[in-house]
Amino acid sequence: MTIALIVICILLAISYVVLMLAYRYGWRQQKDMSLPAEYKPFTHISVIIPARNEEDNIGACIESVLAQRYPTDLFEIIVVDDHSEDRTAAIIKEYADRGVRYVRLAEHIPPGSNIVAYKKAAIAAGIDQSNGTLIVTTDADCMAPNAWLQHIAAIYEQDTPVMIVAPVIYTCNHSLVQIFQLIDLMSMQGITAASHSLKLGNISNGANLAFRKTSYERVGGYDGISHMASGDDLLLMMKMDKMAPHNISYLRSQNAIVSTRPQPDWKSFIQQRIRWASKSGKYDDKKLTSILLLVYLFNLSFLVMGIAAFFNVHFLYLAIALLIVKTLTELLFITPVARYFGDMWTLRYFAILQPLHILYIIITGFLGFKGGYVWKGRSVK
Repeated sequence: MTIALIVICILLAISYVVLMLAYRYGWRQQKDMSLPAEYKPFTHISVIIPARNEEDNIGACIESVLAQRYPTDLFEIIVVDDHSEDRTAAIIKEYADRGVRYVRLAEHIPPGSNIVAYKKAAIAAGIDQSNGTLIVTTDADCMAPNAWLQHIAAIYEQDTPVMIVAPVIYTCNHSLVQIFQLIDLMSMQGITAASHSLKLGNISNGANLAFRKTSYERVGGYDGISHMASGDDLLLMMKMDKMAPHNISYLRSQNAIVSTRPQPDWKSFIQQRIRWASKSGKYDDKKLTSILLLVYLFNLSFLVMGIAAFFNVHFLYLAIALLIVKTLTELLFITPVARYFGDMWTLRYFAILQPLHILYIIITGFLGFKGGYVWKGRSVK
């Protein structure tokens, strides 16, 4: 039994190392996109922003989109108010004279409807009101650089994909909870880029996503996935990929990085990650599911080794050895990613945060699969 457990832990570690090395290679394979000389876009874009209780952020978000270096006659901004209980709606309406369109979600939900996925419903309502060829979604607490839409349009006109995935990063202070989140998000962004180049499963983030309106309509929008509160990005992507395999583009450009703030405390951070993890059992992607299972089991093995160490000290030595291997391998992967995002300073905390990261993966993975979390003042089961 002891030998079998040791072999399993070592095999999981070897598989994880191979995965991290593959991700490093995949990240390096993704090349930066630059705009063609004298580029003149022709794609009409609809920017959809769902918002709920975002009075502190929505104004800055709208301003960043209004500041785009993109022909004003080629893009529109539609902000959908998801039953906000603060001044969000009033702030959105202040931008009416600058062409920002306000949509009240409550007016687009039939009486008696049992809505679970409010964000999906908000995006769908915005798309219903849109005139663009290309739908671009972001969140109400995000900020976009002024060349954002130019680069999205350029890759769309170059590759004609059904969907475009672009990077997201945190702007954070130096508190431990925010540093932890920044390192975690950088890792996910690196994996997202690498997965696209290696065809190891499609990953996305709804804070910086674009897709053809006709493709969205062709797959039936969120039909079939609207019973799940989360997954407005990844589950829609899977529908798109099934319709048009290998026709999803990844946009790697520092001029297309959308920034947002991390969660202010551990409780809200864990709730957010449980929400993200809650869709993991719904993926129609065997590669991605297998990878997520490997990552979870490898992290879980440290808990198992910790318990086993009470009965056999050799498991303690094994756990320490594999923790060192895990840390060094992940550093090899994340260092070029952190350098790209300009956040190398966070890596001085990387090693000491490893035990916390393992615990976080175990807890959020379990609770996400089990389901149930609180988000934006709503309890979701």
